[in-house]
Amino acid sequence: MTAADWQDAVDAVWADAEALGDAEVIRRIDALAAELPADDPRGAFETAGARDAAGLEDEAVAGYRRALELGLSGRARVEALIQLASTLRNLGRPGEALRLLDEAAAEPQDLGDAVVAFRALALVDLGQERRAAAELITALAPHLPQYRRSLAAYVAGLGGDASSA
Repeated sequence: MTAADWQDAVDAVWADAEALGDAEVIRRIDALAAELPADDPRGAFETAGARDAAGLEDEAVAGYRRALELGLSGRARVEALIQLASTLRNLGRPGEALRLLDEAAAEPQDLGDAVVAFRALALVDLGQERRAAAELITALAPHLPQYRRSLAAYVAGLGGDASSA
């Protein structure tokens, strides 16, 4: 099976995840991961995601960490950092989540808005609601056809960086 075929098979499981149910998703993802060499980070990443989706957060954390240790790269690395951060936040570790999201933000990627959204959740858990709102507004402003200048002023009023809104 080629790498593309393997990824297509993984994507097919995720596309049917709701109908399959958690146990079957885990079974199928585990079977696909078993087709890869033990040191392939993609297997650890996908098995972590399956467990995360099933609410097995502690197992997911270990899998995400393993995938990152094995050298997961590119977009999948950013996805793993986001998903690990989200899981850690859910486990009551928002400070650690925020550090991982800062790491994800430093990576070249197309998931910047997702990073900002998960950062905002971690900031809220850390009691920094104004900073969370400022970061969200700053990320949202470029997508708006008007009101950017007004939003920049409001972000400044929240104590954020008005120049980036």
